[in-house]
Parts: sequence; C-alpha cells; structure tokens
Amino acid sequence: MTDGPVSSSLIDEIVREGARRMLAEALKAEVDAYIAQFADQRDDDGRRLVVRNGYHEPREVLTAAGAIEVRAPRVNDKRVDEVTGERKRFSSAILPPWARKTPKITEVLPLLYLHGLSSGDFVPALGQFLGSAAGLSAPVITKLTEQWKAEQRAFAD
Repeated sequence: MTDGPVSSSLIDEIVREGARRMLAEALKAEVDAYIAQFADQRDDDGRRLVVRNGYHEPREVLTAAGAIEVRAPRVNDKRVDEVTGERKRFSSAILPPWARKTPKITEVLPLLYLHGLSSGDFVPALGQFLGSAAGLSAPVITKLTEQWKAEQRAFAD
C-alpha cells in the first residue's frame, strides 16, 4: 500500500512510458518480420539484401496516452524494383514516416470545435492536456477545421 494518493502526473507518465515501450516493441517486431521475409535474398557476394540499419531520429507522436518519443528501427533494403529501377523501401504500417499524431487525436479535434473551443485555443489546450503540442500547429488546425466545415456542408446538402 502507498502512503498517499498517487499523483495523476505520475500515472500519466507511467502510461506514456508503457505506451512508448509497447510501440517500440511493435515496431521492432514489424521490422524483424520484414527482414525475415527476405532473409533468403542475397547479392552476388552472398550478403543479405534486406538488413537492419540502426534507428531513425527520435520524433514525438501524439497518442491517446499523450506525447511519446519514438525511435523507429531503420531498414536498409537494397532490392531494386525491376519495373521502375528504384530501390524498394520498407514503410511501417504501424507508424508511417509522416505520422505525428494518431488518428484518435484527429477525431477529438472536431468535437472540441463543435463544443465551442476556438481553433486558436486548440494548440495550447491540447498541448497542456497531452503534454505536447507537436503536430498541432495553427496551420494544421486551420486546415482540419476547413475540412470539417466542407464535410458538414456536404452532409447538410
């Protein structure tokens, strides 16, 4: 038993750390499976064409658990597409290279707007709530707001 109540910030930090670890393991498993799929493909010198190559630079991703730092494993895929002549590339289905927030975060934004939060207040409000405002710049909020308005007009017609 603890001597007193656990602070919500400690709970939030434990949840974020758990989410970070789970995401790291899922990304590692995804890369390992990709590399294993092509383990038999070798160059003329007998070296594998698809291998691990360290990690990408860390980036912050906004999730339902808050902002977490992610270091995605990097893959060196030396195979060449016979049609285009370009090298093949690994792309994570879990965390695409462009992703800075999960779809759940994007789903919350229209609800906040509909409940009267001005688009100028999104960044500081969500930054406070999620522990970071990464991926929620004013232009992103404005673009999303315009998309929701267009969808609403199309629905109303």
